[in-house]
Amino acid sequence: MRDLFHYVGSDLSISATGDLQPVSGPECGKQRLLRRLATNPGDYQAHPDYGAGIGRFVGAVLDIQAIRALIMAQLQLESAIARTPRPDVAVTALQDGVAVDIRYQDVPSGQWQNLAFTLDR
Repeated sequence: MRDLFHYVGSDLSISATGDLQPVSGPECGKQRLLRRLATNPGDYQAHPDYGAGIGRFVGAVLDIQAIRALIMAQLQLESAIARTPRPDVAVTALQDGVAVDIRYQDVPSGQWQNLAFTLDR
């Protein structure tokens, strides 16, 4: 079964023919990673251990090392992300949150990918 083009927090994408748009290549890995990071553990009844729940860090006492460690652990669970070379995760404090920059090698394509986002109020 193919993955559908969908970024967490937005609607499914529709193709030019009106069908649900599939996603492939490195884009698929990025969408899967974002979904894993944003999903709270226990939200998927069939997979209670799935998800990082990084949204819980918003408004809490900032612990950059804990956020980085959680993201690194979740990266190891995604098949599209190479274990070697090791992914690089940078977490930087912002006024009301953190900026996250992830650099990893996509397994299917062998290409390096960058994924950057902010967690804030």
